[in-house]
Amino acid sequence: MTGISASEVSRIAKRLDKQVKEFLNRPIEGSFLYLFADASYFKVRTDGRYINKALLVVTGIREDGYREILSAKVADSEDESCWERCFEDLKARGLSEIKLVISDGHKGIQAAVKKVFVGASWQMCNVHFMRVVLKDISKKDKKDVAYMLKDAIEDERKMQEAAVILDGMGYKKSADTIDRFRFDLWNYKSFQGSHWRKIRTTNGLERINKELKRRSRVSGAYSNDQSLLRVAVCIMMDINEDWVTGNRYLSLEE
Repeated sequence: MTGISASEVSRIAKRLDKQVKEFLNRPIEGSFLYLFADASYFKVRTDGRYINKALLVVTGIREDGYREILSAKVADSEDESCWERCFEDLKARGLSEIKLVISDGHKGIQAAVKKVFVGASWQMCNVHFMRVVLKDISKKDKKDVAYMLKDAIEDERKMQEAAVILDGMGYKKSADTIDRFRFDLWNYKSFQGSHWRKIRTTNGLERINKELKRRSRVSGAYSNDQSLLRVAVCIMMDINEDWVTGNRYLSLEE
């Protein structure tokens, strides 16, 4: 910021921090059907050294079909206690009666959802599921296994068969992964059919993640937690404005 004094930079930062705080503490109004939770990691200077910090992000889809960015928190990790505090904060701001939470397979998210949103279902993101199963498949078999999984992702019986086949091929870890997640791959089918494509994955968070990563490539690392939160939430406020004033994300018709 050439030509801007240190005091002016400080004044601008304080003004942005006030806006960030207001955005993150705003009351949650109306009813939400679905929540999406994800975490990205960024380099943050802490005690004179740079470490990876998690940025926990939660978005939701309202009953009227519009999306909102509901929460962002910087945490040392994405363990159960961090997600639990994040979800409890959402409830304290007015969130209630969530039916489905969609995320990757992180155990911390699953445990926190079960504890905080009693009665809600957890949906394993189908894209993350495919990635984690394929991670331990050798290059020579990856294409064929990916094709098998893509076919099986629509059919629980075929997915069971895929686990048996992978175990027989010597990919026990991948087979175990299927067994661990297969009961949570199709929870989205309990909801309105016209919503399925958009609630079976966390792809709706991709724009947020893409913008955050693009900005972090410019900055390289952040001087502290608040610096990361300031930049991230300023980006999110712009995206959220587009979401709530733009086209409806989910159709209300069957």
